[in-house]
Amino acid sequence: MSEFEITANRAVKVRATDSLRGALRRYGFLGSVRLLRDIVLTKCISRKMRLIRYPYYLRGVSAIEFGKNFTSGVGLRIDAFGEGLQQVKFGTNVQLGDYVHIGAVASVVVGNDVLMASKVYISDHDHGTYGGDGFPVSLPAELQSEKLLLVSPVHIGNNVWLGEGVSVLKGVTIGDNSIIGAASVVNKSIPPDSIAVGIPAKVVKQYDYALKAWVSAREQCHS
Repeated sequence: MSEFEITANRAVKVRATDSLRGALRRYGFLGSVRLLRDIVLTKCISRKMRLIRYPYYLRGVSAIEFGKNFTSGVGLRIDAFGEGLQQVKFGTNVQLGDYVHIGAVASVVVGNDVLMASKVYISDHDHGTYGGDGFPVSLPAELQSEKLLLVSPVHIGNNVWLGEGVSVLKGVTIGDNSIIGAASVVNKSIPPDSIAVGIPAKVVKQYDYALKAWVSAREQCHS
């Protein structure tokens, strides 16, 4: 073994030792053991993912595509219970908080560099029909388990931030670089470079590239 190879091996060992010490300082002994367990379980699903913290629930895992460096907190739940391939697809560098729930019958696509806080809910389907959609309405006494599912794809653009407790409903597209405020319910599409809040979510600010500033939606309407 050459002197260069010996030096390189020593450098790797030093970095590994520093990483272990850093994990012990940050998470403690038991936390570090759990982290190691989670890393092993993550790599069993896909080597390109960074970390999924246990416990998690993945239904229809063959229809879920994880991007490189995917990270999630505890309690991740993904239900892909349609019949097609790639019902749920994540881009690269996606980071999810704790207890994120995604349900897909057709398609939920999450772009690159997306951040989601905890308890975010995303669904591409509604349970039951209640008028305005062209289908016969569901009757009050109709069994909930037998009501028609209405399905429409969801697309979350690149570099989007979804705050704590956000719900994204069927048929919604959220444009690149947009921010959705905590506890908002998004039932209509949001344009790129926007900040939206409320129930239902409405755009309150958009970035004006000419002014190089965030401008209120009301000002943009009058400009």
